[in-house]
Amino acid sequence: MDSIRILERLIAFPTVSRDSNLDLIGYAANLLEANGIASQIIHSADGHKANLFATIGPANKPGIMLSGHTDVVPVDGQNWTLPPFAMTQRDGKLYGRGAADMKGFVASALAACLKASKMALRTPLHLALSYDEEVGCLGVRDLIEMLSAAPQRPLLCIVGEPTNMQVATGHKGKLAARAVCKGREGHSALAPLALNAIHLGCDFVRALRDEQERLAREGPRDGDYDIPYTTVHVGKINAGVALNIVPNLCEVEFEIRNVAADDAAGILDRLRAAAARIASDAASIAPEAAIDIEITYTYPGLDTPATSEAVAFVKSLTGANDTMKVAFGTEGGLFSRDLDTPSVVCGPGSMAQGHKPDEYVSVEQFRRCDEMLERLLSRLAEGWP
Repeated sequence: MDSIRILERLIAFPTVSRDSNLDLIGYAANLLEANGIASQIIHSADGHKANLFATIGPANKPGIMLSGHTDVVPVDGQNWTLPPFAMTQRDGKLYGRGAADMKGFVASALAACLKASKMALRTPLHLALSYDEEVGCLGVRDLIEMLSAAPQRPLLCIVGEPTNMQVATGHKGKLAARAVCKGREGHSALAPLALNAIHLGCDFVRALRDEQERLAREGPRDGDYDIPYTTVHVGKINAGVALNIVPNLCEVEFEIRNVAADDAAGILDRLRAAAARIASDAASIAPEAAIDIEITYTYPGLDTPATSEAVAFVKSLTGANDTMKVAFGTEGGLFSRDLDTPSVVCGPGSMAQGHKPDEYVSVEQFRRCDEMLERLLSRLAEGWP
């Protein structure tokens, strides 16, 4: 089946991370099975979602893994001019939620698997489809656990996030956390007798900004990134019930995106110390004052050596002469850390289109990905490495 027809089917599944991806996984499994390819389905603990893993070629050898996530971000509140969950082909572009991030690559990878099923591969091709990547690379961890116990681990992983078909060797790690700021409620007419938790939250945000300024000024740097240092970002604040009530609770959600040479845990320790000082200063007003920091999730960065054999191999498939690093996170860091599988990021489209209304991937990019995977199949038939 042509990859564009597969993409049309994939976009039609509204696999927003908050919802199930089982219909899409079932479609992929049935498509593979119709071409003689068996797949393993690894369900989430609640059975609501699943990963898929399949191998084409000899089962007693490690192969090359194509990795993609099946979930997409919501379309709520976005001004789409085209239907988000029905593919529209127009002016050389394929529109729909996930077209770039990253059902385009998943469609191309599935089409490559169908072609591989008709070939005599000497080195196997693996396909890994995951869920809940958009909310912290959560779902793939069950798949990694399965692969950790398998007799063979992949030789190399290509994560098909959109890079305009450039070969990316790295991305920053991420630590997501929530600061729960606890004050004392009261009537707003007597506000000085209470402890406003929003004020505690604002003081903690100031501490986050101070840490960001320190990192920008004196932290480790990696010039391959657009932002060459570790970043600290506040994304959400929840607090308050009514204007005339001094709030006793404020939650600040923040993240740390660290370059490889930086230590996210050490940064968090400094932020915990700052939070403790803020709460201690407020204890003279309300002894119950506290700022508790909870880690929501983490995933490691990716830093595959640009001179490695894995990178050279993927460059030979794309025709690239150089490499890059991407600002966004991927599952590649987990494959690299937990499976010791060298990983690179290379896929069709641009993340500049991801997460936006009228998301698209160009047909030209899509075909370049198909061609890269066709060259991969030829190399696997020859028995690389």
